[in-house]
Amino acid sequence: MAEESLDAFLESSRNLVDEVLDRWLPGEPECGELALAMRHIVMSGGKRFRPALVLLGCRDVGGRDEDALGAAAAMEMVHAYSLLHDDLPCMDDASLRRGRPCVHLLYGEAMGVLAGDGLLTLAFEVLARGTPANESIGAMTAALARGAGWDGMVGGQVLDLAAEGCEPDLAQVREIHLGKTAALMATSLRLGALAGGGEAADVDRLELFGRGLGLAFQIVDDVLDESLDPVQMGKDTGADADNNKLTWPGVVGLTQAKADARQLVDESCAHAEGGQATGLLVALAEKVLSRQN
Repeated sequence: MAEESLDAFLESSRNLVDEVLDRWLPGEPECGELALAMRHIVMSGGKRFRPALVLLGCRDVGGRDEDALGAAAAMEMVHAYSLLHDDLPCMDDASLRRGRPCVHLLYGEAMGVLAGDGLLTLAFEVLARGTPANESIGAMTAALARGAGWDGMVGGQVLDLAAEGCEPDLAQVREIHLGKTAALMATSLRLGALAGGGEAADVDRLELFGRGLGLAFQIVDDVLDESLDPVQMGKDTGADADNNKLTWPGVVGLTQAKADARQLVDESCAHAEGGQATGLLVALAEKVLSRQN
């Protein structure tokens, strides 16, 4: 049988995850405006990139998609909450996300905070209740908490805020990106591999793939932020420069930043070797380099 194409996989995984998300998210009759705010950010047509990584991690170790769907949906909820909070006036004060008005503009800043809180806590319920009982739920819960928390995404956000207005420093930018972006991508692969019953060596190998891919992803995002307009990106652009944030191209320039992203993808792909989803992982890494939004 011919290997599934990347586009076919991404479409099928997005459809699977969207069904799970729709099933778990509360509706307006249950909790009114809070449900509307949560659904606004989650069901707004995102790429579902991180859930796709979860499913690929599971497949790579010989697992089944259905074993990882709870983890995939949980990861998307965590990602959506992070975007929602990142857009708040106290953070980036953005107006556009995924081509639509930000949650706080429609429902108010307080509801934006609470909707993010609701998504983060719901993510752990979905992970626990949506994962087969025979899988490593304890290890998966710990991995998600660490990747999303003080030593991962939240910590990266803190470093990002603290670095505003600082002198360009590539080591500092790398630490920010490792926490702010790469931590959740690495955790996505780790969750998938754990859900699929992977051996420790494979779980670690896939996590390394995700760390390098996450760094490359954020470098490309920094490049696009300087190169495209908000309509093309589906979110505000130029905000990094406006807020005096440290970015990879801001330190090394656009040309070197693109070369660094290329090198990181090449290094990451070495960690994709030896599994059952190598082709799709490598194709996904290459797709990161050609992103246009």
